[in-house]
Amino acid sequence: MSTPKRRVAIACQGGGSHTAFTAGALSRFLQPDVLADHEIVALSGTSGGAICAALAWSALLRDRPEDASGLLAQFWTANTATTWPERIINNMVLWGSRLAETVALPAVSPYLHAGAVRSSQQLARMVDETVDLEAAQALATELGADAPQLLLGAVDVVNGSFRAFNSRRGEISTAAILASAAIPNIFRSVRIGNGIYWDGLFSQNPPVGVLREADPDEIWVIQINPTRIDREPRLLTDITTRRNELAGNLSLYQELGFIERLDRWLADGTITSDKLRHVTVRILEMNRLESSKEWGYASKLNRDPDFIGELIQLGRDQADEQLKAMGFEHAWSRGELDRMLDQFAPNALVSSDHPEARLAPTRDKEAIRAYIDGLGLCVDASRARVSRESVSWDVRAAGNSALRGKLFATFEDGAVTRMAFTD
Repeated sequence: MSTPKRRVAIACQGGGSHTAFTAGALSRFLQPDVLADHEIVALSGTSGGAICAALAWSALLRDRPEDASGLLAQFWTANTATTWPERIINNMVLWGSRLAETVALPAVSPYLHAGAVRSSQQLARMVDETVDLEAAQALATELGADAPQLLLGAVDVVNGSFRAFNSRRGEISTAAILASAAIPNIFRSVRIGNGIYWDGLFSQNPPVGVLREADPDEIWVIQINPTRIDREPRLLTDITTRRNELAGNLSLYQELGFIERLDRWLADGTITSDKLRHVTVRILEMNRLESSKEWGYASKLNRDPDFIGELIQLGRDQADEQLKAMGFEHAWSRGELDRMLDQFAPNALVSSDHPEARLAPTRDKEAIRAYIDGLGLCVDASRARVSRESVSWDVRAAGNSALRGKLFATFEDGAVTRMAFTD
């Protein structure tokens, strides 16, 4: 008897040019080997993440997920600065943004110059030349509940209400994309019906909680803004960058926190419901490129082809690492110790500084086996797992719910090279 596919919803955080990373990640997630065991039942996105989510959604609607990679590549190629005039303008934008962080420059409202209108028209043209969203929405309406769901985050600037444009309500269009991406110092607000919308970065970045409507087993979040940074920001450019990152993560953390609490309440019996069930959350967090560290927030406006290509490849590579980590986790959760240990590199280093389960750093396979087998660590299903430089899981010891901690593993070429347990 075949195992049912895991139902997955994917949430795509916004972040300007950095969401080229999302294009790479989605291209990997929608490959046949992944879809053999997983069904993508919903996508959500905000700003650049909304564009990537919409392109992937259109391919899934036609039951041609293999087309997503081409659509994403087509859009991001069109969005790069390839000609000399475009490169000059791109450099001017980067240096102008960097200068504005240190020098008081006159700010000009997007309502006082025609460039804002041209920018909006250019974005709409790039979207329309890549995909017919009106036709995609018509197909989704025809398919009904069988169609994957799409949600695009925006905020009504006048009444302050959050809005997730929803394919189940026939609301997906190029205008909805523009609303989700309407950064107020670059674009004018977008009017749809009675609403006047700004970028969804101010509301849900991206919509996550509402994805539960699609009844997923798992939610995969593609996170652009880093959770942690290496050092305290002191230069004005670093402070500006960090403020932007924290603001972009605020709503995401709130929504994920609620999902985690709900999972814990379901697990411990605090609440019981036939309509609610545990949802596993996986977060793919983008590693910061050196070029993005150099330019800070301004790098989110960078349309350099090499920079965009590097981000797309990074997205593919990190998504692939997450998939490998999931295979390791599945063997672990099923208690297949031999299969789990087979995924360790020959010289893998394992250690623990957990006060109740210490292990001096060792590469001895028998010592590693005895430690893992004796402790009986298992994944705490109510917590999120994060893939960045390493993969981490919230874990507990079997038979001892009080012994909890975090397990970190580093993968290289699909094998675990380092693993550490800490409190």
